[in-house]
Order: sequence, then structure tokens, then C-alpha cells
Amino acid sequence: MSRRGVTRGHTRASRQLESSPRATTLPCMGAARRATAIRHLAFEDLGLLGPLLERRGYSLETVEAGIDALDDGRVAEADLVVVLGGPIGVADDAELDRYPFLREELRVVGERVSAGAPTLGVCLGAQVIARALGAEVRATGRKEIGFAPLELTDAGGASPLALLDGTPVLHWHGDEFAVPEASASLAATPGFPNQAFAIGDAVLGLQFHLEVEPARLERWLIGHAVELAAAGIDPRGIRADAARDGMLLGERARLVFDAWLDGAEAA
Repeated sequence: MSRRGVTRGHTRASRQLESSPRATTLPCMGAARRATAIRHLAFEDLGLLGPLLERRGYSLETVEAGIDALDDGRVAEADLVVVLGGPIGVADDAELDRYPFLREELRVVGERVSAGAPTLGVCLGAQVIARALGAEVRATGRKEIGFAPLELTDAGGASPLALLDGTPVLHWHGDEFAVPEASASLAATPGFPNQAFAIGDAVLGLQFHLEVEPARLERWLIGHAVELAAAGIDPRGIRADAARDGMLLGERARLVFDAWLDGAEAA
């Protein structure tokens, strides 16, 4: 990732934060651009990213992984693709055999990111991008679930993610990815050294869930109740952290996405 690219996004986002913590981008006045979300689980959706994209002039479309076709042009031809999270993985071929649609997803997403088309991957989505580009994805046997801050790399501190410095974000994963070749590592946590990567200005992979609206987190606590119980995690702690940190995180998440989109759209 070029230093120029990350610095441009960081500087613009910093100005937004200084001028107004609730700053938004005005919609485009031309023909609507199309954003396609690949969704693996109903409640793991675009979250706060949906209204933000609509304000920027995007029409939104959701492709349901495992049900809808992924090779019919909706992914390849979209102005922006967001590959969302889910409880399955791409760490090994056995998982791909259990969920065959993942092979097609890896192919179409790989073709898109190799062409430099604007693409955002969240959690499983970031792992899909990484594996599609030949980087290792592996199961760790551990869980990182709950709110905790990131440790930004030098590249991360010069990127839109710099706005998250010191702000707890939502983690919900057990697999991890290696950073693909020709990408910049942006963030880490003590247990998971690769939390985000960027390829130029157009491709961003986030292991954590910046898109989640804290006010709607209860859907996650219900939907992932079995996983939480198996990991010995009390949902009351996550709920309390969301109530404490959610408003600030939501404001900064919108600014991060806006700053990244400014760069991706100009790439």
C-alpha cells in the first residue's frame, strides 16, 4: 500500500473528526452506484454501513451466500462489494467441501480484488480475500470475542483506521489470516497479530466488526448464544461494554468508512 494512499485517507478523516464527530458525506448527484453485500448470516448484515452508503448515493443489493448465484455479474460488476462475516470458515479444504459455495465465492472475490475493484471484507470476508490471494487462513482453537482496542502499525496509523486509536472495537472470531503479499498490515491485538490489511486504496480487510450497530448487538448475543456458552463468555459483559463504548465507536466507525470510501472511489 502506498504511503500516499493511506496518508490521504487519514488526513481527510482527521479533518472530519475535528470539525464534527457526526460529519457525513453528501450523496452523489449522478446515477446511483451499486454496492453489493455478500451475506452469510441474516443478522450479520451491513449494519451502520448501509445508511452511510445510501447517503453517498449507492443503491444496495444483498447476495445470500449459499442461495444466490455469485457468478451472475452482481459481484463482478458492482461499484463496491462488501463481503460480510459468518460462522463458517475458509481455513481448510474440508470446510470448502462442507460448504461448496465457498469455492465459487473465493473465485469471484479473488478475481475482483486482483483487478483492484473496491472491495471490503469483514471477518470471514477478510479471510475470503486473504485466501483468494494465496495467504494462509487457519483455525486457532481460541476465541477473541468482545470489545477491545487495536494496536495500530505504522501503516495503520497513517490510514483511516487511525481514528480508532484507543477505541475498543468488536471482535468475534477464532480463525486468523496471514497478510496477503503486496498488502499493508494495519492493526493487531495481543492474541491475533493480523487484524486488518489494505491493498492500495481499493481493498480493505478487517478481522473485527466495525459495521455492527451497538444498539442492535442483542441479535448477535441471541444468534451466537451457543458459541458464547461454549467459550464461557457471559453476554452481560459484552452488553455492558456496548452500552459504554457504543456511541463513540459508532461515530468513529462512520468516519473510518467514509475516509476509506473516499480513497476507494478515487482509486
